[in-house]
Amino acid sequence: MSRPIDKTEPPKATASALEPGPEAGGEPVPADKDTPGRSAVAESAATPSSASLSRGERRGAAPPLLEVRHLHQRFGDVVAVEDVSFAIEKGVCFGLLGPNGAGKSTTIEIIEGIRKPTRGEVLYRGAPRDAGFKRRIGIQFQATALMDFLTVHDTLRTFAAMYPSPRPLKELIAICELEAFLDRDVAKLSGGQRQRCLLALALVNDPEILFLDEPTTGLDPQSRRNLWRLIDEIRAEGRTIVLTTHYMEEAELLCDMLAIMDGGRIIEQGAPAALLEKHYGHTLVTLDRTAWPAGMPFSEPHHFEDDTVVIETRNVPATLSALAASPAALDSLRVKRPTLEDLFIKLTGHRLRE
Repeated sequence: MSRPIDKTEPPKATASALEPGPEAGGEPVPADKDTPGRSAVAESAATPSSASLSRGERRGAAPPLLEVRHLHQRFGDVVAVEDVSFAIEKGVCFGLLGPNGAGKSTTIEIIEGIRKPTRGEVLYRGAPRDAGFKRRIGIQFQATALMDFLTVHDTLRTFAAMYPSPRPLKELIAICELEAFLDRDVAKLSGGQRQRCLLALALVNDPEILFLDEPTTGLDPQSRRNLWRLIDEIRAEGRTIVLTTHYMEEAELLCDMLAIMDGGRIIEQGAPAALLEKHYGHTLVTLDRTAWPAGMPFSEPHHFEDDTVVIETRNVPATLSALAASPAALDSLRVKRPTLEDLFIKLTGHRLRE
């Protein structure tokens, strides 16, 4: 499953079963078995954070598992990533959320070691990454080429043979629920089955950090939810997950912490619930724009988004009473809590998938 190539990002790396990359090469290092409590990463690029503090300022505190500092990436005249900084604590699911072309995949490929940034640095446990870093990570790329004419079982054994101490295949088969199609040719898998197979391959070296680049793009809703459940179970093992996605629901369900990207920059970061509380702290009441008489006065804060009138309220009953007394038609009235998509529109002025 590949993402359409965008002007702001170059073609993405593609893994092959014949070419061991970071997810299939070198000696594996088992994931730490300790399962820590989830810790917060930097709340905002504009405020003091573990991503912006110097090493001297962080003396006495354990460094984050991964730290990204002032990444920049240019491709000719195109700026794909601009001054991106964040930190990822051990044991969390950290998400990069944004539309296609936002710079998510370029950022994650720099962290993985696939690309070298124009400038900036990535630290692992407080120090520059060494050659052993790639042995501690597993990657599920957006697009992965598998060998033709092999079954799922054959493919798992082929990848496992590249490691001196792979995770037992029985565990991978059970975790990723591959039993029903183990003997099927990989070329004949459905979209959901293929993603589960690729997830197992990313876990074959028992990585400490799992990178998932748009893992559910193109899947039907049921397959997407099945993969979400598997990812959540993998996170429960204490593994650190770095996820890129443009699905708001996916980010809200899976991610402990988020960095929202647009135009190569991080525009906000923090825990999903905390971000919504920070920027809203209220309920949204919406109406179709056609139901709102032109020039109608209304005392509560409201604005127009496409064909919708959006009212921000901290007192829903009072707002509904005011609307009932107004000339507005209420047939299309809806009451909802703000979502990450609402937040993205508020921060950027456009929808996430544009």
